[in-house]
Amino acid sequence: MRSLARPRILIPFILTLLLVSGWYVLTSQAGTPAQTSTEPRPSEAESGTGLATVSIATAPSKLVGQAKAVSVPEQLPASLVGTSVPAGWNQVDSVGDLIPTPALRQLFEYYLSALGEESLEQLVARIGQTLLALQEPARTQALDTLRAYLDYKLAISDLEAGYGGGTELDAVQMQQRMQEIQALRRAWLDSATADAFFAQDEAIDRFQIEKLRISRDPSLTGDQREVALAQAEDALPASLRQARRETRRFTDYERARQELADDPEALKNWRREASALKLRNGCRPWSRSRRIGTSAGMPIRPSAKAC
Repeated sequence: MRSLARPRILIPFILTLLLVSGWYVLTSQAGTPAQTSTEPRPSEAESGTGLATVSIATAPSKLVGQAKAVSVPEQLPASLVGTSVPAGWNQVDSVGDLIPTPALRQLFEYYLSALGEESLEQLVARIGQTLLALQEPARTQALDTLRAYLDYKLAISDLEAGYGGGTELDAVQMQQRMQEIQALRRAWLDSATADAFFAQDEAIDRFQIEKLRISRDPSLTGDQREVALAQAEDALPASLRQARRETRRFTDYERARQELADDPEALKNWRREASALKLRNGCRPWSRSRRIGTSAGMPIRPSAKAC
């Protein structure tokens, strides 16, 4: 009887001990912070837009200076055959420091335009080989600029992808986007380089925004709108103003040639007057809003309006 009674007494004790042990293990694990992986998730580590789909470990800037490890074909990419490297990119000051210029950005883009025909590694290596023509310290400065520019290109692709598309913007929204893009440029590049690389682009952006604002301003009459547009154009750099006038001069001539095709003498007179205006004051030869159509029985005349 004694041998049977002892186990019955011990069973509740053993069960209690097991319950206490289990409770201790559970509470110990609950009080310990969970260990999380420090590896970035794919969505954090990679960007699918910009120059290429690259991971953080192979950001574009890391490709600079690796020319010796990259096999670069002797033959240029097909789209570059028969072309030449933009001139004027290798400007330095009196102490040998690099002077950032629009031509330096054009050099970068000259090679990067062939992306797809060659890998980004090969094109970056080609740029690096070209920059060897510089002496120190300009060479190192140019390579640093290339690194910053490549990473900027990737960042701007991500920013623009975030904007989406299909939505028509007003002037205020366009202005906000322009400011965001300008800030991004100056986050990756120093102010002098950003100004040299993007001054013309930003001037055109400002002009386009002002054009949009003027065109949608219901308070303006036709004449007021034309004057406002002319003033906006006058704010452009001289080289851009000249380029726009040359383009407009060609467009105006083509329109006059078509409308006066049956009247060679009238076209001849138009050319003469247009040339006289160009020589006298460099104005556009024909103001679209001021021209008088042949349908009214009057000859088309070039105008010095909106010069």
